[in-house]
Amino acid sequence: MDGGGRLARSLTTRRPRSNPKPAADFGGRLLPARSSARSRHEMSQLPLRDDSTPKLILQIERRLPRRFGIAATVALLIGTLGFGVIKGGHLAKVNEALSDTRNAFANAAGFRITSLSINGRKQLSQEEVLAIGGVNGRSSLLFLNAADVRDKLKASPWIADATVLKLYPGRLSIEIKERKAFALWQQGGRMSVIAEDGAVLEPFVASRFTNLPLVVGKGAQTHARDFLALLAQYPQIKPDVKAVIYVGERRWNLRMNSGLDIRLPEHGVANALTTLTKLDKEEKLLSRDITAIDMRLPDRLTVRLSEEAGKARDELFKKSKRKGTDA
Repeated sequence: MDGGGRLARSLTTRRPRSNPKPAADFGGRLLPARSSARSRHEMSQLPLRDDSTPKLILQIERRLPRRFGIAATVALLIGTLGFGVIKGGHLAKVNEALSDTRNAFANAAGFRITSLSINGRKQLSQEEVLAIGGVNGRSSLLFLNAADVRDKLKASPWIADATVLKLYPGRLSIEIKERKAFALWQQGGRMSVIAEDGAVLEPFVASRFTNLPLVVGKGAQTHARDFLALLAQYPQIKPDVKAVIYVGERRWNLRMNSGLDIRLPEHGVANALTTLTKLDKEEKLLSRDITAIDMRLPDRLTVRLSEEAGKARDELFKKSKRKGTDA
């Protein structure tokens, strides 16, 4: 207290300001401590963006919509997945799986094919028609493309035309016009069933086509209709014909059941067949022991005897010669 009875210092006790304890780094060295207020001030002064960023990039970032990066990432993943599917050859399987899925939903919704009619088929079975058209037990009437089914049917060599109708909710009607099996065509060691216009219907494997006429040679399939129609006008010859052979894409040979070859001319085929019919009727030419008849020249007919007939003729000629000598 002073002389007046007053305290010489304040009643409030001030704590001595202690120096902040230096901080140590990870190496054991002491680092000078900074006040928290100063640290907050310095942090508030840090730049939010690097000033070295090009302006063009900044403008692009401002103009891009929000969440563009997420959308771009998703698009990249989808594109990568699609590329892998295509590159790996799995696209057809993926499409088939998607088609089966949507057809399953449509069938569950009441669009299952419950009634089916196929008209006009003769050679093809119902299962073959459906397989050609791409219709199976998983198909739904809702997602069935009638135009695609029709195009697939018409692409078959057996089917000349087709009509496909969808009758909701579950009826499918198919009408086809089949090509007729006309002949068997042999070329290069292969035998096929052909239609009248020469279209190849299928390889010859079924026994039901064994009664069809046989045509042989390059180009024979497109010229057989006209020649066989002409041959049908000569009933004395046609039943004994085993095959007709197109030679050099110019003329025809007849191969008879007996093995006899008849070489027809390039022109005047009808006259040659008329002459052949007359000779067979009058002289039984086709029943004789001969292997070939050459009618290629218009003013003559040449025959080739079989080996046995040739020997018999030579013996007969020798006997005739001896008799002439004795006389």
